[in-house]
Amino acid sequence: MKFGDYPKVASLATGEGFKAYLQAQGLAMPFDDVIEAGPSSPLAQPLSVGRMRIGNRLAVNPMEGWDGQTDGRPSANTIRRWRHFGLSGAKLIWGGEAVAVRADGRANPNQLMLTDATQGDIAGLRDTLVKAHREAFGNDDGLVVGLQLTHSGRFCKPDDHKRFKPMIAYRHPVLDRKFGITSDDAVMSDDDLKRLIDDFVRASKQALACGYDFVDLKHCHGYLAHELLTAVDRPGPFGGSLENRTRFLREITAGIRAEAPGLEIGVRLSAADFVPFKPDPEQSTPGALGPGIPETVALPYPYAFGADPQDPTRVDLAEPAAMMTIMRELGIVFVNVTLGSPYYTPHLIRPAIYPPSDGYAPPEEPLAGVMRHLEVVRDLKRLFPDMVFVGSGYTYLQDFFGHVAQAVVREGWTDSVGLGRMMLSYPELAADTLAGRPSQRKRLCRTFSDCTTAPRNGIVSGCYPLDQHYKKSPEFKALAAIKKPAKVD
Repeated sequence: MKFGDYPKVASLATGEGFKAYLQAQGLAMPFDDVIEAGPSSPLAQPLSVGRMRIGNRLAVNPMEGWDGQTDGRPSANTIRRWRHFGLSGAKLIWGGEAVAVRADGRANPNQLMLTDATQGDIAGLRDTLVKAHREAFGNDDGLVVGLQLTHSGRFCKPDDHKRFKPMIAYRHPVLDRKFGITSDDAVMSDDDLKRLIDDFVRASKQALACGYDFVDLKHCHGYLAHELLTAVDRPGPFGGSLENRTRFLREITAGIRAEAPGLEIGVRLSAADFVPFKPDPEQSTPGALGPGIPETVALPYPYAFGADPQDPTRVDLAEPAAMMTIMRELGIVFVNVTLGSPYYTPHLIRPAIYPPSDGYAPPEEPLAGVMRHLEVVRDLKRLFPDMVFVGSGYTYLQDFFGHVAQAVVREGWTDSVGLGRMMLSYPELAADTLAGRPSQRKRLCRTFSDCTTAPRNGIVSGCYPLDQHYKKSPEFKALAAIKKPAKVD
């Protein structure tokens, strides 16, 4: 099937149509014909992680809105989104959104920060979420809320959404060129990383004081901790061997154990990445993005964690599995699995039929991208059955989300199913699925990618096509004007 022929998920109409299409594509995706409701449902079963008891198998994955205040505090839009997380019916809130541990590590000037000045506001976000959950469901039994801590590394834009101020782990042969890094000045020293470790430990102590059940030490999507995992050429204690490349994680973990005992630790990990992609210039025009093609690179290519160095468009879980062994030795058994980066491999992280304005048209059937997510988690779960895994990439399933989510949990492919983009258009999908109610089809995310295109252009993120709050906002017209030159043919 060539570019442009992929059918929209809604057009498959029925479960039988969806299954027939999967079979035609050679995708052996689990699918339950009947979604069970009530306490016997596989999705309604509790899940234990350390001292935490999670009330069901549905999770909210981190969804950054680029809509905080410039001092790192939440805005009204931020508070509204977190309230929706509480209304979702999911019992696991994985991190809420990326919260920077210091000002120069923000991915945009409106990213939340956890500092002495903002601690009360970050605690207030959790309180808002928990209160909404109680109001909707009568209590907060089994509700577990974490906070994702981050430093954006290569993708720091702390002062201006149009201007990177990168802080990188090493000079990258492709990404430096792609994002305009021309000198060694942006490379963080060992002392820089040691100071940043202290910032993560300090922020973790504050998260515990705010009432969060766990912190997510973010290792995904090309941000600093994820980039360190491929710092094979970096000299010194943070580069070279995998033991050194995980030193950042190990030292933060040791600091948390010493200074914030009782706080659980999770890691959101891009367990597989590829070489960066770009629009095919042979099929791109000023008004249309061509399908994505991989950048040409010298082989072996060791800079994509979880990819085969001889074929960096193929998953190889050897190093991710070795990292899981290290994490298990650290007592970290709680892992949220994602893939790739929104900056250079958006089709990996968010299978979609409509690309963001700075992306490319899908290089594969997006359902194949969903299947890749499912298979990576399945394979890691088989290798580490004692660890607790949360999956990603489910939003593109749309009408058939509940059928696949229930099946993968029932078959043991994953422990919990996470939803990201869907939370912006239809946060109550989790509650409706658990209750056996039919999904509200007009609210299902159809992956128009406006929630990515908007922040790429300095506009707050949100579901502009389906959420009236954003559809009626002044930003709606600005976003429409930006999208015109970057349509898919």
